[in-house]
Order: sequence, then structure tokens, then C-alpha cells
Amino acid sequence: MMGPAHSLSGAAAWLGVGAAAAAAGHAMPWPVLVAGALICAGAALAPDLDHKAATISRAFGPVSRALCEVIDKISYSVYKSTRKAGDPRRSGGHRTLTHTWVWAVLIGAGASALAMIGGRWAVLGILFVHMVLAVEGLLWRAARVSSDVLVWLLGAASAWILADVLHKPGNGSDWLFSAPGQEYLWLGLPIVLGALVHDIGDALTVSGCPILWPIPIGRRRWYPIGPPKGMRFRAGSWVELKVLMPVFMLLGGMGGLAALGVI
Repeated sequence: MMGPAHSLSGAAAWLGVGAAAAAAGHAMPWPVLVAGALICAGAALAPDLDHKAATISRAFGPVSRALCEVIDKISYSVYKSTRKAGDPRRSGGHRTLTHTWVWAVLIGAGASALAMIGGRWAVLGILFVHMVLAVEGLLWRAARVSSDVLVWLLGAASAWILADVLHKPGNGSDWLFSAPGQEYLWLGLPIVLGALVHDIGDALTVSGCPILWPIPIGRRRWYPIGPPKGMRFRAGSWVELKVLMPVFMLLGGMGGLAALGVI
């Protein structure tokens, strides 16, 4: 899928989690619901770090472009070293390592650990990166015609405000994990979810997605999971733009209202 659809699906997924958490008796404070939805929207772009033409490659200028090239090379090396006889030869790393459950869990766990160890500045950094990505994904039309600096300033302001709101007692820094020293441990959850939602979205397209790596399926370790080929669509097609994106908005709205106890 394309960047906007990925971000919308990420935000909708976290709002759905908020609804489920409320139903289970662990309702999210509204700052956690808002921050998590935006983090998840941004994290849903991150698996495309292996693609130099993706939205995320432009998000932070030369830094993100250079990072994309590095991640592409690492992903390609992992693919070559772990492929089985049934996996095709390829010349790049797109839709390999960063499109797996292993990657999703690792980056989420890394973010949680960084937030706990690094304190406020680490939290601000995590929020800033994901706020910028959320702007690029959710407000993509405006982001494309504005300067990178304006997008970064909006991301920085959003991160600063959210960090201050979350830090206030009862606003969610210790949501779900309340033991001393576990504040912000939950920050990794929307990051994991965003990456997995991205992978599921890509699995619906013609190429499929090797979400289950390194679990082998038949003669392949990088098996492209997906529905029957007749049910798949091309990225950027009318199915994505006219059907899936409105559905994501509707489900996200319903999930948010349920999470807040409105419905």
C-alpha cells in the first residue's frame, strides 16, 4: 500500500486497541489514545525504510535517505544469507527484513527500552520521529507542498506538547505498566502494531509480504503471505484509495469513540 493508507490503517488499529482496552477494563487516558494513534500512524510507514523512494526516505532529508540505503543493504544481506532453494534471487532488500514480525518486535522493544532508560529526552525523540512520519502520512497533501522544515517544526511542537501532557499524573505515562521505572514502557506497543499493520496491508497487494520470516513454509523461508491472488490489488489502485482508506477512517472513528466511552 501507499504511505497515506498505511498511516490511516495504523491510526485506526490503535484506536481499535483503545476500544478493546476499554472493554477489558484497562481504558486508555485520552492522551495515550491520541499519542498512540499518531505514533502508530507514523510507525506504519517505518517498514519502508528499505525502499529509497518511499515516503519515509524523504521525511528527514539526507539523514533518512542515507538510512534507507543502509537498511536496504542490510535487508538484502539477510535475505541472501537466509534464503532457501525456493526463494527467488533478487537485487535489493525491499519487502524483506523490515517487513517481518521479527523486525516489528525488535524496533518496538528497542523503543520501549530507550524510553525507560533515556528518560524525557528519549521520549521526546521517539515522539518527534513518529510525529513527523504521522504528518507525512496523514497530511500527505500538505506535507508534499510545504517545506521539510515546517513539517519538522510541526512534529517537534506536537512531540513537546504530547510529552508534557503525558507526564502529568493520571495522563498515561504509566498506563498499563505502573511499576516504578516502567513509565513509557507502553510506547513500544503502537510501534510494533504500526509495523505489523503495514505488513498486513502489503500482504493484500499483488506481491504479498514475508511477515512470518524466518519460519520456513515449504521450500521458502521468505514466503510472501497474502490472500488468494484474485483478491489482491496493486498499490495505489482504486481499491486502496476509494475503498480501504474510507473504511480505515470509519473504523478509526468508531474505535476512538468506543475507547472514550461515547458509544
